[in-house]
Amino acid sequence: MKNNIDYLLSPKAIRESTKAIYDYTVAGKGYFNIHMEKLNPCVDYVLVVIKENYPTLDIPFHSRWGHFRAGGVNRENILNQRIVHNEPLEKARCKLDLVITSVLLDAGSGPKWSYKEESSDQTFARSEGLGIASFHMFLNGAFSSDSNKALQADSLGLKNLTEDSVNKYFQVTPENPLVGVAGRVSLLKNLGAAVENSPLFPRRRPGSIIDYLMSKYGNEIPAEGLLRAVLDGLGSIWPGRINLDGVNLGDVWKHHATGELIAFHKLSQWMTYSLVEPLLEAGLKVTGAEKLTGLAEYRNGGLILDFGLITAKNPSDLQKSWKPEEDFIIEWRALTVCFLDLIGEAVQKNLGKTPQEFPLAKVLEGGTWWAGRKIAAEKRPGGGPPFQIISDGTVF
Repeated sequence: MKNNIDYLLSPKAIRESTKAIYDYTVAGKGYFNIHMEKLNPCVDYVLVVIKENYPTLDIPFHSRWGHFRAGGVNRENILNQRIVHNEPLEKARCKLDLVITSVLLDAGSGPKWSYKEESSDQTFARSEGLGIASFHMFLNGAFSSDSNKALQADSLGLKNLTEDSVNKYFQVTPENPLVGVAGRVSLLKNLGAAVENSPLFPRRRPGSIIDYLMSKYGNEIPAEGLLRAVLDGLGSIWPGRINLDGVNLGDVWKHHATGELIAFHKLSQWMTYSLVEPLLEAGLKVTGAEKLTGLAEYRNGGLILDFGLITAKNPSDLQKSWKPEEDFIIEWRALTVCFLDLIGEAVQKNLGKTPQEFPLAKVLEGGTWWAGRKIAAEKRPGGGPPFQIISDGTVF
C-alpha cells in the first residue's frame, strides 16, 4: 500500500506519512523536540492575525491570486478588461495559464531580490514580487508562441523560454539577484513538454486542464481529483525525483533514518488551491477542499519553529544550510503538516466553523502563512526563514 502510486499521490499519504514522522519525533528520535504546551498560544497568535487580516472572516483560499492583489492593486481587473469579450471557458483557460506558470515561478526568491512595478510605483519582494513580476510577464505574451494570442501559455512558447527572458521580466541584475533562475526556466520548459501531448491538456495549454476536468467530472470537481490531475499532468516536470514504475512522484522524499517515503506535494497543492477561483468563475463547483492538507513550506514551517512548537535538539543545526532531501528538512516539513492540522482544527473550533466551511486553505490564507511571516520579521532582520534552505527553485 505504502509504495502504491495512487496512494502516494493522495492527501491520505501526506497525512499518514507525515504522522509517522511526528510519532518518530514523539518517541525521542530525529532532529527535533515537540512542545505541545505551545500549541494553544500559537493558535491564539494565528487567530489574532486572522482577525486583523479578515475581520469579516470572508477569506479566500490560500492561492496565487492573493499575491496578484498585493499593494492594494487588484491586477486581476487589468486582465479581466483584456479578456472581457472572451467566452467563459476561454477566460478560465487564460487565467489558468497565468496562475499555473506563476506558481511554477514562485520558489523562494532569496533575500536580496525585489521587483519594482512601474504602474504602481511600488516595490515588492519575495512571493508578492514573484507573483507580480510573473503577472506582467504573462500580460506581455512571454509564454505564448502566437503574437496574435498573447494572453496564453502554450507548449511551444514555454519550451522556447530562456533565462534571459526571465531575467528581463524579473529585473534580475548582479545587484538584484534571484535565486534559482535556471531551475525556474527548466520547470517551465518541462511544463511545455508535458502539455504538448498529454490528454490532461487537450489544447496544448496548461489552462486546458479545465477541458479535461469537465470531460472527467462534469461541472462538479472533487478537490482530490483536481490535485490528482495536477500531479498526473505535471509529475514529469520535476527534476531528479523518486520514480516508481516510471512515474515521477514529485514532492515525495525518502527519510533515510526510517527508509520510509514521505509525501508533501506542497507546490502541487498550492497549485490546486490556485486553480479553484477560475474554475468557480467558469461556473464549476469544487467540493471536498477540506481533504487537502497544509503546505510544508518555510512560512508555515517557520511559524512552528519560531513559535517554539518544535525546537532543534542541536541549536547549531539552525546555523547550517540544508537541502530538501536531507532528513532535517523532511522532518521539519512533516511536523509542519501535522501541526497545521492541529492548528486548523483549533481555529475552526474557536470560530465555530466546520472543516467544510473553513478548510485549511482558508486557515493558511487567513492566518498561518501570515503569522509565519509576522513572527519571522519579529525575530530576524529581513524576515527570512529560520535557517538556510538550499533550493533549486522547485520545492519552496
